[in-house]
Amino acid sequence: MRALPVRVDAVLVQALIAAALSFAHLHDLAFAAGQDGWKAWAYPVSVDLLMVAAWRRLRSGESKAAGWWWFLVALAASLGANVATAGLLDLDDVPAWLRILVAGWPAVAFLGGTLLAHGAPQTSHAATDTEPPSTITDSAPQPPARETEVEPPVAVAELPSVEVVSAQPSSAPVPSAAVPPALVALARKVADEHHARTGTPIDTPTLRARLGVPLPLAEAIADQLT
Repeated sequence: MRALPVRVDAVLVQALIAAALSFAHLHDLAFAAGQDGWKAWAYPVSVDLLMVAAWRRLRSGESKAAGWWWFLVALAASLGANVATAGLLDLDDVPAWLRILVAGWPAVAFLGGTLLAHGAPQTSHAATDTEPPSTITDSAPQPPARETEVEPPVAVAELPSVEVVSAQPSSAPVPSAAVPPALVALARKVADEHHARTGTPIDTPTLRARLGVPLPLAEAIADQLT
């Protein structure tokens, strides 16, 4: 079996060296501020994880303002530790304000990590959740649909005066003179189509259903069509 060639990436090596140095500086600063034992090692892990979470938010393209804010906070903590341990600060006599910052960092990192992890809107499954469930089953073939005769709909927009006439009580007869000529012409067209399709004259209930008018008005229209 041939061994796979190992390629050394100079950029990756440089990143590992920088990460190790920053990790050590954060540990030294936390230890000098009174955080001994495992707590001193947990501080650099917390800073690096917050920076990685902020960078992932920036790469995702969602809520970039929050991503940039927490990235700068983590960068300031890492850069501050690197500068402070470079001889500019006496690690044997750490000032009180720096001890307060180091002691309060876990709460800040927890808040930032929680907001970065759970603050982004979830849109990846939006299309899947809105899809209607499939109604097709493979258990048995569906019977063929029965062909039914569907009469064409009547255009209601051609009846400008139907609303005024239909406001009369349904039990009162409508005089033939009160029927609008446009409604009579439309009814005659409907009757001709019905006669051409069925071979029989249209009756009053069918005419009423096609026009969508009250029964007295349909009877008055039928009288004018005869």
